[in-house]
Amino acid sequence: MRNPALDAWGDYDRDDPYPLFARVQADGPVHEVTLADGHRAWLIVRHEEAKAALNHAGLSKDMHAALARDGAVVAEGLPGPAFARHMLSVDPPDHTRLRRLVSKAFTPRAVEALRPRITELVDGMLDTAEREGRVDLVDALAFPLPFAVIAEMLGTPPADHERIRQLSGTVVRSLEPVNDPDMVAAIVAADDELTQIAAEMIAWKRANPAADLLTALINAEDDGDVLDDDELIAQTLLLYIAGHETTVNLIAGGTLALLRHPDQLALLRSDPGLTANAVEELLRYDSPVQATRRVTLEQFTCSGVTIPAGAFVLALLGSANRDESYWGPDAAEVRLDRENARQHVSFGAGPHHCLGASLARLEASIALARLTTRFPGLAIDGEVTWNGRINLRGPARLPKRL
Repeated sequence: MRNPALDAWGDYDRDDPYPLFARVQADGPVHEVTLADGHRAWLIVRHEEAKAALNHAGLSKDMHAALARDGAVVAEGLPGPAFARHMLSVDPPDHTRLRRLVSKAFTPRAVEALRPRITELVDGMLDTAEREGRVDLVDALAFPLPFAVIAEMLGTPPADHERIRQLSGTVVRSLEPVNDPDMVAAIVAADDELTQIAAEMIAWKRANPAADLLTALINAEDDGDVLDDDELIAQTLLLYIAGHETTVNLIAGGTLALLRHPDQLALLRSDPGLTANAVEELLRYDSPVQATRRVTLEQFTCSGVTIPAGAFVLALLGSANRDESYWGPDAAEVRLDRENARQHVSFGAGPHHCLGASLARLEASIALARLTTRFPGLAIDGEVTWNGRINLRGPARLPKRL
């Protein structure tokens, strides 16, 4: 179904896209559009159709092979063909091999073992925030917590965290429809600098091995196969970037949603046992990742709409998570006791289901529980600023009075 309202995201409000999603859902589950970068695409906006597409073997994640255009931004998460080799941008069997090499660090047992350290980090950050009284929650907690956790898991040497934050914030713009040559150049330059940083980290780790994830990647072997240099850099950057960019949005966006729904915040405070389900509902309500990309390897029919082979498909996760035909008439509301909240697609689905989902859940549950319990007077104290992204959208500035 052609939907001119979505062409080039003309009606898209980056601060609040959900009213648009609701209008588009009413017109059907699949829409053909033209993106700002000139690519035609098919958007899947409802829950069941999005889940089916993400589980379909005929939809590929290999953006480089499908969309390479004279050095344009092509790989999900990393620009340029040289480093389009991480597990999010390849299909099986390469995806299977790469994911298996990393997955041991993200098993539920391995992640649960991090609980004491994550709690210690959260309490330390809240101690500092309490002394200040008024903070930007993004800078005080939402960013430094997941960044510190993934850096410790990897075992990286001391680094310029603020510079890496700036660079990763630029690189993830490759997940947006990009038609600005200056932005493309900035993304490629940021990727080059991050690649150099990753290469230096790897070299340092080869000389200083330890019981950490980066050492494990360097030594990883799968049926005699090891990561080559490009794959090692790509996996390191993916873990570094994905390990914090999305969880920042979950913690900041989740806190904002609770403060904007004081009845639900009161419910959480009165029933701490609700925390795990609350995190699922907050993931559903405002997905930290709003969309994921695929390319059809063969003709694909979705709810009666035929999408041709070689087509660009965007499953709009944020829209699917607000689909009234699945979630009911209160889909646009926060309800922390929603029984099926965990059925959201914020972590994707199928073979590319987010490897770090259990870690994100743990970080968010500890952060939100400690924050809301410790500060009964927690309140928004100033203008909330969003980061201006379509995909990894979330608060860029969240001023709080503690």
